[in-house]
Amino acid sequence: MDFDLSIGAGASAAVEYMLDNFSPTLDAIADGIGLFADGIKDALLWLPAWAFITAVALFAFWRIGWRFAVLCGAALLLIVGMGLWKETVETLALVIAATAIAITIGIPLGILMARSPITAAGTRPLLDLMQTMPAFVYLIPAAMFFGLGAVPGTIATVIFSMPPVVRLTALGLTQVNREFIEAGLAFGCTDRQLLFKVQFPLALPSIMAGVNQTIMLGLSMVVIASMIGAGGLGNTVLTGIQRLDVGLGFEGGLAVVILAIILDRLTQSLSQPAALRIPRLARRDSPIMHGAVEMESAPAKAGV
Repeated sequence: MDFDLSIGAGASAAVEYMLDNFSPTLDAIADGIGLFADGIKDALLWLPAWAFITAVALFAFWRIGWRFAVLCGAALLLIVGMGLWKETVETLALVIAATAIAITIGIPLGILMARSPITAAGTRPLLDLMQTMPAFVYLIPAAMFFGLGAVPGTIATVIFSMPPVVRLTALGLTQVNREFIEAGLAFGCTDRQLLFKVQFPLALPSIMAGVNQTIMLGLSMVVIASMIGAGGLGNTVLTGIQRLDVGLGFEGGLAVVILAIILDRLTQSLSQPAALRIPRLARRDSPIMHGAVEMESAPAKAGV
């Protein structure tokens, strides 16, 4: 049996049609995303390295603790020592821009999926396609629509990294205990109040897990997007491949790993209480609180 469906020809025809009829719209989108991404990059590069490292270390100390703050400071100083600070900041700016766009689109879409089974049924195949399509495939239409540079890299990153935040937002909202929803309705909550004051706080760990995975996928895609001129650490790794320079490639890869660890731990901490917000006396596992719990439970054990 031999037949040809010409799916590739249909995809090429669709891209050509969009290029011929939607060029002004595509140019406007490119200008907006470029302005946003360049603004973030310029703001981060404006800060001296020591100020940026200090800010990250203080934030890590507030959210996690002093050990991770020291690790962040030492790791970022290592990047400065390798001479890759500018490339690291460029990569971070692209990740922040792509993640912000993905979250802005993804969380409302996840809420809509949780509230509408029809929307969920229609969106899941699209999310499957976005997640399973090889990352390199996104570079072709992105480069055709928006040329070379940071803009097509940002757009390809948004498409590749958005599914986790959509899926986990919908999952978190649908797994909220029905009793909490009924309690909110009993107290007269409107739909908006029920969403933002009952469901959203209870689903926050799942939503933040989606944000975390979006950031991680965005970081991996930004490196791949260096093939269409996105720049940053991906360009360093790509140069090492082209020159067969093991040292350069290792340094670029190590900087990516450091950035990934810092972003991963900090975003995970946002779904939990900050380290400095929990006094030692108030922790449930502290000896004083453990004794207080036992004193409170003593009458119940005695049958009082």
